[in-house]
Amino acid sequence: MTPAARLRALKPDWLHDPKVWRTEVLAGLVVALALIPEAISFSIIAGVDPAIGLFASFTMAVVISVVGGRRAMISAATGAVALVIAPLNREHGLGYLVAAVILAGVFQVVLGALGVAKLMRFIPRSVMVGFVNSLAILIFMAQIPELRDVPWAVYPLLVGGLALMVFFPRITTVVPAPLVSIVILTVITVAAGIAVPTVGDKGALPSSLPVPGLPDVPLTLDTLTTIAPYAFAMALVGLMESLMTAKLVDEITDTHSDKTRESIGQGIANIVTGFFGGMGGCAMIGQTMINVKVSGARTRLSTFLAGAFLMVLCIVFGPVVSDIPMAALVAVMVMVSFATFDWHSVAPRTLKRMPAGEIGVMVITVVTVVATHNLAIGVVVGSVTAMVVFAKRVAHFAEVRPVPGPDGSTVVYRVTGELFFASSNDLVGQFDYAGDPDRVVIDLSAAHVWDASSVAALDAIETKYRQRGKTVEITGLNDPSADLHDKLSGELAGSH
Repeated sequence: MTPAARLRALKPDWLHDPKVWRTEVLAGLVVALALIPEAISFSIIAGVDPAIGLFASFTMAVVISVVGGRRAMISAATGAVALVIAPLNREHGLGYLVAAVILAGVFQVVLGALGVAKLMRFIPRSVMVGFVNSLAILIFMAQIPELRDVPWAVYPLLVGGLALMVFFPRITTVVPAPLVSIVILTVITVAAGIAVPTVGDKGALPSSLPVPGLPDVPLTLDTLTTIAPYAFAMALVGLMESLMTAKLVDEITDTHSDKTRESIGQGIANIVTGFFGGMGGCAMIGQTMINVKVSGARTRLSTFLAGAFLMVLCIVFGPVVSDIPMAALVAVMVMVSFATFDWHSVAPRTLKRMPAGEIGVMVITVVTVVATHNLAIGVVVGSVTAMVVFAKRVAHFAEVRPVPGPDGSTVVYRVTGELFFASSNDLVGQFDYAGDPDRVVIDLSAAHVWDASSVAALDAIETKYRQRGKTVEITGLNDPSADLHDKLSGELAGSH
């Protein structure tokens, strides 16, 4: 490879491919437009000035575009974080909220360094599908308030926006259909003087960039104990939502991302956001879907530009942005919800083939998220349910079959399957202690001992036979099972 070719390979795609550059720039613009009303709405949930949410979206997106582990993912102020820190702001004020954001960032950096991202492997596919579907439902439900008690003109504008996004890509995909829809609907409402709710009705846009500073709180232990619970909750919710979103983008783009770097990056972004007086945030799944699935973005440039354009639109083009009808942005989010939902997962053909347990886990995840409006709670409940279903299913795989010896003085019990807390509980009752001959062999060559519960069960079996003057020999243990058995046998309280 020549030096010029090597240098070209090191450059990001958007530096030498005009098509990629155009896609990333336009995607960033669409996301920035969609971010404005959402950031304002989340500010209202948190009980802070709209500028606080907009500043957070700006700093989160710009910082994570550099330090994050998942390219093209959008991080900004989110409803999940707003719900967590709203009580702190209500009871103690903005200074404590900002301090909690900084501390949450520190927690995320520590958790990321400790490898919390590796826990993602324990989230099963059924939970992931439930997460995606419940997200689509929440995005759709969030648009309903924008369609209640509004002028009749909102509804034809909404239909027109949806029609543009469905049919415009058939003409050309050079310009993202959502951007075309937003521009055309804005021009129509302004030119015709149609009175409908606009972005400006959500709140005043900032007129200057945020400036760094320290939170206005006393640096005492009392302050730390006040903000720590909120900061830790925000750190966990933010990481879970961000890692789930990163995993979703990995699947959509068929690429791998560095989850540990993403975890630490989220922390750094929140620390920076806190020092700029923002309300903190995490990955935004709806905006990420606009960026990746609808607009086709794939690089860090779109994430950076989403934040940069957000501030430019607010400060330079504030009056124009304020005139954008909410119906245009609602249409975009409705399309995003339909594109996000995994329709294949609820197709009759799929449901017929899926195990009942998997369907149950998916439904429980969706119901929990929709009921609590908290994606993190839904993922935890869904994962726990999946583990219970799995444990119950695997527990039945442990089978005990007696094989009498030819001379009648020995019986061999062949144990097949995985021995762990769920399956070993039934193990003790599957032996004929009174009727068996004096010598008993337990053959575990087709089994695996996973935990202390299984060792305790084997000890209990030996004890019951010993009480009747009979000897027990355990054979066929594989190396890991033998190591665990040798280490714990006879040492567990209550096992003999």
